[in-house]
Amino acid sequence: MHDKISLKEKIGYGLGDAASCMFWKIFSMYLLFFYTDVFGLAPAVVGTMFLITRIWDSCFDPIVGILADRTKSKWGKFRPYLLWVAVPFALIGVLTFYTPDFDEKGKIIYAYITYSAMMMIYSLINVPYASLLGVMSADRKERNTLSSYRMVFAFGGSLLALWLIEPLVTYFGGNLNSKSGWLSAIAIFGLITTIFFWGCFLFTKERVKPIENEQNNLKEDLKDLLKNRPWWILLGAGIGALIFNSIRDGAAVYYFKYYVSSNINFDFSIFGTSFHMTPTSLYLILGQAANIIGVIIATPIANKIGKKNTFFGAMFLAAILSLIFYFFGKEDVILIMTFQILISICAGCIFPLIWSMYADSADYSEWRQGRRATGLVFSASSMSQKFGWTIGGAGAGWLLAYYGFQANVEQTAVTQNGIQLMLSILPAIAAALSVVFIFFYPLTEEKLQIIEQDLSIQRNQIN
Repeated sequence: MHDKISLKEKIGYGLGDAASCMFWKIFSMYLLFFYTDVFGLAPAVVGTMFLITRIWDSCFDPIVGILADRTKSKWGKFRPYLLWVAVPFALIGVLTFYTPDFDEKGKIIYAYITYSAMMMIYSLINVPYASLLGVMSADRKERNTLSSYRMVFAFGGSLLALWLIEPLVTYFGGNLNSKSGWLSAIAIFGLITTIFFWGCFLFTKERVKPIENEQNNLKEDLKDLLKNRPWWILLGAGIGALIFNSIRDGAAVYYFKYYVSSNINFDFSIFGTSFHMTPTSLYLILGQAANIIGVIIATPIANKIGKKNTFFGAMFLAAILSLIFYFFGKEDVILIMTFQILISICAGCIFPLIWSMYADSADYSEWRQGRRATGLVFSASSMSQKFGWTIGGAGAGWLLAYYGFQANVEQTAVTQNGIQLMLSILPAIAAALSVVFIFFYPLTEEKLQIIEQDLSIQRNQIN
């Protein structure tokens, strides 16, 4: 259980989140834009759809966790889902970006069906993938490293998606409003995600066995989770962090299309084919590259000052920088890009930490209650993450409607100011909420060391 994880396995584990985050980041950054400017739906309608479908999807996550905890196969509990669900994940993703020739009501129904199906399929593969971290190693430092690999690959996949999505859509369709361009681009990413998920399945291994070999009492599992104070605090901190990111992500494309005036253009070629990069793409790519920097520095900082202190400092600084961001004018492109890098480094720091901290909360539950339900802990954690994304994503649509947004026309001063707020003040409030929660997190490094030693003794006695 304390064997060192090989580089091959770390890379294999990272491939899973690279696959997930390609679609996740495209959904975060572009799906609201796609539904309003390409699909032709009103922003308030999209915001309501995000709320309804994601609430159901969030509640679906624990069901997947419970199912995964009770899965028995020659590959383990969680790895089989990477094999089975990879192809449906890609196919539903493509259908989500297909635009049928329906009337407005028909389009709304189609959007609800495909987006709901996409989120459920996402849960079916991502909850077991996240849970896999809790059973690959019992060593908390190895988990920190695995979580960092996961996040580096996650942001790497996001970076690839954001780097190529606009050029591919434009290449296949001529412009960002092209229906065929979006469909073709997403199909390419669907193929890539399938290969990556299968690679994750092949290269990883489940090692950690619970103290109890059989855990069939769902009622007791749920009671243990409800008594898990560190998990509840992480839930609040995670929701705040996701609201912070999802509001900024959802507004970014609108910020550059309807507020920032810039003639910056970037051209590059791949295998002899020329592509065009917009200021929006540059902003998003810089953000993802900075996220990777944050992920890389998170582990050494956390190993030195602790996960809690690193999380607290990163989100506190992100809140301050976001407040300053509000005062940039549309001509301050260099400052906008610079602060995007700084804020994204802070945001990147917390993601490897929070998933490693969820694994710690599973250990805490096993230490306190003598029972372990890794899939339930991680699925409930994923549920909290989606609640944050739900609130932020739905809020972005509603805020655009509140500020009077109309697609593909020049925006009023009120609308432009509202879009500014969505990139600055409002995310800063969400970051401050996350800081307040993490201040009360009780699992210090000293406490975790005691828990790890006690569990090691108990597991050795059982085995």
